[in-house]
Amino acid sequence: MASSSRPMREQVEEYICSLQENIVSAFEKVDPDAPAFKRDSWTRPQGGRGLSCLFAVPHPSTGLAPQHECVLEKAGVNISIVHGTLPPAAVKQMRADHSSIPSELDGKSLPFFAAGISLVIHPRNPHAPTVHANYRYFEITEPSEGQEGQGQGKVIAWWFGGGSDLTPSYLYEEDAVHFHKTLKDACDPHGAAIYPTFKKWCDEYFYIPHRQESRGIGGLFFDDLSEEPHKRFLGDTNAQRPHTPADIFAFVRSVGDAFVPSYLPLLERRMHAPSTERERRWQLLRRGRYVEFNLVYDRGTKFGLMTPGARVESVLMSLPETARWEYMSDMGGDGEGSPEGRVTLVLKNPREWV
Repeated sequence: MASSSRPMREQVEEYICSLQENIVSAFEKVDPDAPAFKRDSWTRPQGGRGLSCLFAVPHPSTGLAPQHECVLEKAGVNISIVHGTLPPAAVKQMRADHSSIPSELDGKSLPFFAAGISLVIHPRNPHAPTVHANYRYFEITEPSEGQEGQGQGKVIAWWFGGGSDLTPSYLYEEDAVHFHKTLKDACDPHGAAIYPTFKKWCDEYFYIPHRQESRGIGGLFFDDLSEEPHKRFLGDTNAQRPHTPADIFAFVRSVGDAFVPSYLPLLERRMHAPSTERERRWQLLRRGRYVEFNLVYDRGTKFGLMTPGARVESVLMSLPETARWEYMSDMGGDGEGSPEGRVTLVLKNPREWV
């Protein structure tokens, strides 16, 4: 299915391992006096492996806390490469989006392979935005005699998914423009419809219905991207996006490689900005909303927690170390009257940044 002689699963595995190391190294160079990311290698008993790279400042009670205030408060850059067997109910559900899965396979378990990188960065300074990104590949294969559950048979369905999005506590329009423009520049060579389609999808996905606001100021979000017709690309737009495995993987690499240049300049610009206790309070309130979305609505978190044998610590690494909830908080409700109100207006009314 790939133009390269190497199976796509091998190409994706190699890429996400390299991308993870590049991203972690970039953050470690930003704050060389901070503790290094902890690298936790693991194996999955049901099949597969992963590497979780986590950053957390030791609690003062441990006696190991650094003397200076670290740029990052909590961060994780994780990869997983797993395989196993999908139960019949999961196969049937996936057929709804992937017509290449033959109907005669309903009621059967099928081998699968999944590989991806997922990251969340929570800086300490209230003026530095939180960022999230993930890119993943999934394939289903026919059972192969003697290789049951190992995913070595013919590939019958495959797709890519992922995205990247920014969640500031305080709105700096030049930061929002830089983030979105960098992602758009990475998308445009692969099809004119990609950025506007996936930007709109991101605004819709990262929405908190019970708060009637978005989690952040958006970016990209996509799923189920393969050679099959896609419900997000209708009419003429279907010709303005990649279709082959090689072309879609090239697009994924382009946006994956754009992560560091899209975000690190923002972090470096804001990480030492003067801040007040009021601004820290607002940052923690916004992180409370981040927690609400991730635990109540995020499909990846819910899927991870329901997966047998899941590494719960890795699933929950996206949550901030500290968050805050206030009953009927008086912050953020005054519109243009305060910096908190201005960012709230944007969260309730998503904007086009580029």
